[in-house]
Amino acid sequence: MDKILPGRAPVYEMLEQYRVKGNISYHVPGHKNGEAYRGSDTAGFLNEVMRYDVTEITGTDDLHHPEGVIREAQELAADCFGAEESFFLVGGSTAGNLALILTVCPEPGMTLILQRNVHKSVIHGLMLAGVRAVFIEPQIDPLSGLAVAPAAEAVQAALAAYPEAAAVLVTMPNYYGMGSDLAPLARACHTSGVPLLVDEAHGAHYGQHPALPAGALMCGADGVVQSTHKMLPALTMGAMLHVQGPWLDRTLLRQRLAMVQSSSPSYPVMASLDLARRLVHSQGAGAFTAGLAAVDVLRRGLATLPRYGLLQPAVPLQGACGGAGAAAAASTPPQGMAAYSTQDPFKAVIYDAAGVLGGFELQRRLEEKGMVPEMSDDRHVVLAFSLGSKAEDTQRLLAALREIAGETSGGTVNLSEGTARQGASLECLHNGPAEVHVQASVKYSTWNNFTNDLISTPVLFSMKPVNPVETQRVPLEYSAGRTAAEMVIPYPPGIPLLYPGEWISEDICSRLINLRQGGAKFQACADPALQHIQVYNNKKGGDA
Repeated sequence: MDKILPGRAPVYEMLEQYRVKGNISYHVPGHKNGEAYRGSDTAGFLNEVMRYDVTEITGTDDLHHPEGVIREAQELAADCFGAEESFFLVGGSTAGNLALILTVCPEPGMTLILQRNVHKSVIHGLMLAGVRAVFIEPQIDPLSGLAVAPAAEAVQAALAAYPEAAAVLVTMPNYYGMGSDLAPLARACHTSGVPLLVDEAHGAHYGQHPALPAGALMCGADGVVQSTHKMLPALTMGAMLHVQGPWLDRTLLRQRLAMVQSSSPSYPVMASLDLARRLVHSQGAGAFTAGLAAVDVLRRGLATLPRYGLLQPAVPLQGACGGAGAAAAASTPPQGMAAYSTQDPFKAVIYDAAGVLGGFELQRRLEEKGMVPEMSDDRHVVLAFSLGSKAEDTQRLLAALREIAGETSGGTVNLSEGTARQGASLECLHNGPAEVHVQASVKYSTWNNFTNDLISTPVLFSMKPVNPVETQRVPLEYSAGRTAAEMVIPYPPGIPLLYPGEWISEDICSRLINLRQGGAKFQACADPALQHIQVYNNKKGGDA
């Protein structure tokens, strides 16, 4: 592309032209631009969508060999998000995570260094690639007890212990919008000659406004996956993979993307990626003005509602990687503040500071009043704002929070056992030392998952199925000390607390019980109510 034109949306414009031409379809898809439903109301709003639902024909280009409008759209995306090359993903960030892992670990038995609390798509990537995973501990914010990302020192130590490692993979920001400076991690990786891969699913908007944290690419990451549908206005499943630098084999990456993505990608999804990019690219920081104003209304409103706390770093350090913010972080105490130095303003994480309502119960009550949060754990409720949020909607949210505070002010609300324990943990959180803060609250997070080892021994993952003969079903309460024979994934956020072959610690068993009693939903396990769990027989076991 000779000249960058931010106001263009090549894929979207092509679809508009396709509809206007009104050509007769003798190609798939079978709904024939919606004609299959003519005279019937059964398709509803989808009838309009079908008029734009095309396939790879003359003029529409091909995602897996882009030469026309898709190529131009991806080049525009690279310019907008600061990449050397960008790829559209129609299977969400899952497709990008899988492709990156299969690229850096092209042969079974290769080593990858990563934090344990990763999205299930990363665990699936380890299985598909047959990876030897070395897990490193993330840093913990002592006030919230939530894990952020590993320290650069931990990354350096892991790379020194396992010099054969192919790459390092971290998640930033976490599902609560918490983050830290990735630049030291990128430098540690490049010094050792390996790429830094970042699951930035919740940070597609990063770096696009001064109030937002810097993005992973700005910090030196080599491969970055972003869910454009999460925090920018693309359709669900629309995501992007951005790359830069010499550390990734891009030819192999393209082949891996073709493996994990459909050969018949959704053009409406790709058009929505094009439109989301155009909005940010052409409007710049102004695109976020209304959304940030809505967040400001919430902050000012919560200041008048002491019943609720708002998660935020002790010293907010938004801004460029390695700049003034990083220098300020260096002057703060090494334990805690460096772990959590940036907060996405669009992720408002609230909790009941009085300890009366746990996160699951607070979410339930908000939903009863028409307010639907992104997710919750036993303590927190995550409210996801975006550039599409409105101040008037925030006023309704504040009114709902006031009503809930009034309804539960006497403390006579019928609390679940898990919620009651939540109140006890909050007392520790407010009154105890930093060590107690962490121990009290990590038990209640669906995001945290780690051991006490700074660097784990390698764990071999494979596609070998679990043999039912080697397993048994036991009550969850009696599973501590056994070896899991299935994945257990609280969703959201989709972080596996257990994978097949992983030892079930007392802490994990206790946390699963607390999450079950608090109302968490689980994926991948045979018993979604988690009354029972599949474990290996005492004399049996298997690879992960």
